[in-house]
Amino acid sequence: MHPVTPDGRYFVVKGRLWRCSNPSLDEDARQRLVHALMAARREVKNAKSAQDGSQLKRAREKVQMAKVALGERGPVWWADGSPDFNRRLVVNSPYVEWFSSLQEPD
Repeated sequence: MHPVTPDGRYFVVKGRLWRCSNPSLDEDARQRLVHALMAARREVKNAKSAQDGSQLKRAREKVQMAKVALGERGPVWWADGSPDFNRRLVVNSPYVEWFSSLQEPD
């Protein structure tokens, strides 16, 4: 698994922060949205294979819609006014000390 920031807002992959899904979503809604996201990603793959630009655009729009509904993109799901660091390098964020503490010494 990927490490999750102490506040639960992000997980880290290859040194980059990725916003977690909104934890206030009920499990049924979250599961429906994840299924929609996976279906949209399959559509992206199929559109790329078919080299169909219009199909690819529609599929990517579906991915975006699902990610916004999950809270992974679009407006942040927290209400304390903290800025969004989605897709930023963890070393350029307030999480750098936390992340450094996870690293094994050389």
